[in-house]
Amino acid sequence: MLRNKSYYLWDIGCQMNRADARRVAEELERRGYVPVERPEQAGLMILNTCVVRQSAEDKVVGRLNSLKPLTQDGEDAPGRALLVMGCFVSDERDLQAAYPFVDRFLKPSDIAGLVEFVDRWEEAQDAPLPDPTRPAEVAELVPISYGCDHHCTYCIVTIRRGDMQSRPIAEIVADVRGLVQRGAREVTLLGQNVDDYGSDLPERPDLADVLRAIHDIEGLWRIRFLTSHPKDMTQRIIDAVAELPKVCPSWELALQSGDNEVLRRMARGYTIEHFYELMQRIRQAVPDSTINTDIIVGFPGETEEQFEHTRQVLEELRFDMVHIAAYSPRPGTPSARWEDDVPPEEKERRRVVLEQLQERIAGEHNARLLDQQVDVLVDGQQRGRWRGRTRGNKLVFFESEQEWLGRLARVRITWTGPWSMIGEVVGEGTA
Repeated sequence: MLRNKSYYLWDIGCQMNRADARRVAEELERRGYVPVERPEQAGLMILNTCVVRQSAEDKVVGRLNSLKPLTQDGEDAPGRALLVMGCFVSDERDLQAAYPFVDRFLKPSDIAGLVEFVDRWEEAQDAPLPDPTRPAEVAELVPISYGCDHHCTYCIVTIRRGDMQSRPIAEIVADVRGLVQRGAREVTLLGQNVDDYGSDLPERPDLADVLRAIHDIEGLWRIRFLTSHPKDMTQRIIDAVAELPKVCPSWELALQSGDNEVLRRMARGYTIEHFYELMQRIRQAVPDSTINTDIIVGFPGETEEQFEHTRQVLEELRFDMVHIAAYSPRPGTPSARWEDDVPPEEKERRRVVLEQLQERIAGEHNARLLDQQVDVLVDGQQRGRWRGRTRGNKLVFFESEQEWLGRLARVRITWTGPWSMIGEVVGEGTA
């Protein structure tokens, strides 16, 4: 008899990993498992991993090794299993040889493989399978595709997750409808490249079709999507965002560099001129858009002049948020074979320059909302304040004695900073 139906889930990485972790939790709790905060309390220990940068991989290895004493090779193992999934998992045979104390390695998003292992593991221990219902979060993540057909020279995610695999629209609609029935009010459609959704399906639907298919689900208030690739963003998608009221005008459009030669060596498939034109079309069609981006500094061969081009682009395009990372070579990618010739201290200097620039720009964007009223979808509490986001994905905090979880609050902004804002409730928001 299985004596410990509890699980510990450790998760790092992108929104796709968060969505996978959520699905893992749902499947386990459907089978009667209870989440616990510490691995030593758990019957099942699960690591959902990321290796997009070296720092992430180092965290995975450290966490993995820290759990060895709790496994069958350690001192406190009865009724306990350790599973590792996500982008850390490449060659399972090599990993099993390196980490023999792991019970199962699973490819990214292999929820079915995890469920199969758990069911067999339980059967071997004669465990019952109760079926509780798990409430949805206010804002949920819904994968619409896995993998990516682009092969950027720095990216290990494509290597680990494979080519594009789009889910049928009917399946996505069923997922969203089920989440809304269980309490979700907002969904974010996820893909490594959501703009390329459907290119592998016979009928070749696109993201605009998915947005329209879920738009009229009763009880669904907001729709978001990420991440977008500038090469694949079409006017049809832009028009759908402009036409559908529930789709939030918030875009995650990864630029990566402001220099054409660096973009060419990254194999991004577009130019800065194309990106400027795309930004213009988005802002013309959806004037209240908020646009975020990703930037890599210190890519192999990036000169000071090329970095300056990136700085100038950020200054001119004035993104609402920029996720900035220093380049780190990932084994197996083309760029890992090139000389990593930008010194670490120079990478850090460039990163800090862009961070400081973006902090100023983001602060100026948010300052325009001072004394304005915004609708905030409340998804939780933090340090005694209610927390939620605007349609433009701006983080807002406010104090109130009322219960606001899962509701829309009309909030007047009383303080703004570059990364969040504070306000006071003036009434109910409008769905």
